[in-house]
Amino acid sequence: MTLSSEHGDLGAEDLKIITLARSARARNGVPEGAAVRDETGRTYVAGTVELESLKLSALRTAVAMAVASGAQSLEAAAVVSNAEAASDEDRAAVRDLGGPDTPVLLAGPDGKLRTAVTAG
Repeated sequence: MTLSSEHGDLGAEDLKIITLARSARARNGVPEGAAVRDETGRTYVAGTVELESLKLSALRTAVAMAVASGAQSLEAAAVVSNAEAASDEDRAAVRDLGGPDTPVLLAGPDGKLRTAVTAG
């Protein structure tokens, strides 16, 4: 299910996780930044992990951080990337913790929302 892609339709909390994701990408000089918001409103922010023995997208890293911190569910996820769509693997990680209706927001490096889909 595709959600509206206009900034005007996003709430302040969704804009916040896009901003956090964008900051992580820029601060760490990585290809992607991501942020997720759990059921209590806590946010988890991550960048792409590229080690010789471990490679994780920013969004899967943020989901892992949420799980490791005790999150029981997700309200929303955001990724900032040059990609045109969130990968199936990223959406699956969000779906595993948040369920199929969890919004996954994809923004470009400029922070402008490109697409919003559910983890479905």
